[in-house]
Amino acid sequence: MTSEHISEPEGTFCLVLHSHLPWLPHHGSWPVGEEWLYQAWAHSYLPVLDLLRRFADEGKHDALTLGVTPVLAAQLDDPYALRAFHHWLGHWQLRAEHAADHWRARDPLLRSLAAAEHRTATQALADFETRWRHGFSPILRSLVDSGVIELLGGPLTHPFQPLLDPRIRDFALRSGLADTALRIGSTPEGIWAPECGYEPGMEDGYAAAGVTRFLVDGPALRGDTSAARTVGDSGVVCFGRDLDVTYRVWSPKAGYPGHAHYRDFHTWEHEVGIKPSRVTGKHIEPQDKAPYEPELAASTVRTHVDDFVATVVERLRSLRARHDRPGLVVAAYDTELFGHWWHEGPAWLEGVLRALPAAGVRVTTLRGALEAGHLGPRYDLPASSWGSGKDWRVWDGEQVSDMVADNAALQRELLNTVSTPGNWRSPAHDQLVREALLALSSDWAFMVTKDSAADYARRRAQGHAERFRELAKLLASDDLVTAAARAADLRASDYLFGQLDARRL
Repeated sequence: MTSEHISEPEGTFCLVLHSHLPWLPHHGSWPVGEEWLYQAWAHSYLPVLDLLRRFADEGKHDALTLGVTPVLAAQLDDPYALRAFHHWLGHWQLRAEHAADHWRARDPLLRSLAAAEHRTATQALADFETRWRHGFSPILRSLVDSGVIELLGGPLTHPFQPLLDPRIRDFALRSGLADTALRIGSTPEGIWAPECGYEPGMEDGYAAAGVTRFLVDGPALRGDTSAARTVGDSGVVCFGRDLDVTYRVWSPKAGYPGHAHYRDFHTWEHEVGIKPSRVTGKHIEPQDKAPYEPELAASTVRTHVDDFVATVVERLRSLRARHDRPGLVVAAYDTELFGHWWHEGPAWLEGVLRALPAAGVRVTTLRGALEAGHLGPRYDLPASSWGSGKDWRVWDGEQVSDMVADNAALQRELLNTVSTPGNWRSPAHDQLVREALLALSSDWAFMVTKDSAADYARRRAQGHAERFRELAKLLASDDLVTAAARAADLRASDYLFGQLDARRL
């Protein structure tokens, strides 16, 4: 996996995975809420981390760059979530057993699927009980310490940074980096900027916080992602996603996961809580979809591994011809694509990471790409994101204009409330800040704009804002006893980032 095995590489490839979910414990279950967390945990985080552990055992280094948001890490370490996920895995086993009985007289493919589902659930449960007993952080720390990954951090609750007051933006980022350092023992040098959101000048805040590199989307660099670029005069470096290569896998309209042979994400047999079908075709009704066939899917994975490797090699050769030097390809995706959204994603991921070095490509991290010399001249970045239109419209558009106004007012009230902190730590003020940051999560506006569980997103944003304002009113009235009691009540559901200290805002 490391470059020393490649004498004259075609160029450099960096895979970046962005792991993130909003805070979900105690906030609903199905279809949105904790079920979302446990499905992603079982189908993406367990297999992807198992792959990285096996790479580490093989002595591989710099296999990929892994972004983990502090709010996701908090959930994967949370005692309540760990217990509830353990129960969920047991229920997964029971659902598979029920499926075996329910499908006994039906298609043999379904009977085989039930058996395979039971084996997968049993292995996931065993993996969780043996490797996750103390939560996520020990696992993540071992991967960082082994050198198999470069870890990216980020602001606490994944807010869209361009819409934050600079003081709140700085607090969220510094606190997020400190939270990661608390969990793994070191502070990340790079971050995944939430939603790749950027406005000119943010690089100065990054530099002040010790951040030396971050991600932007390819169009922010006018499509020239063949090297990292120094942002203005800051000394901070940005990497751009190569969309020609990235979209080969997953794009707004196409990509490998939609192939007819792959397991269909949207079709459930609710009697057993298992997805029984393959995609079959884009316009096939759920009840008419063909049963999932693992052998067909495995064959298609191999085809798509070969296609992606050929795409990367061709891209690197074209970059070398254009620039007369080895080029860089950065492909970046949500981690949840691999396994949760795309059932076969983890197998494809392993195939690609093993096949690229054999094809003469240096596979490394963002840090490794800089060490290999992939740094171009300074660049003045424009305002951008990785959302629709590559601007801010998803988080600052007409559909969410009311949310934007509410968030701006919330930020003003937050700064006014904490403007004269005392010398002592106040749990009520800490909870006030916690609820404000949860309300400012970028996920809520994204879900509303994309009409994906929009009602849930609005309820979450409004609920945290109401809790914030309730505490702010109590604090403003100097009813500190009642404020402390109410904060204690709220911590029963929203007690992430126990070290959060409002005096630092």
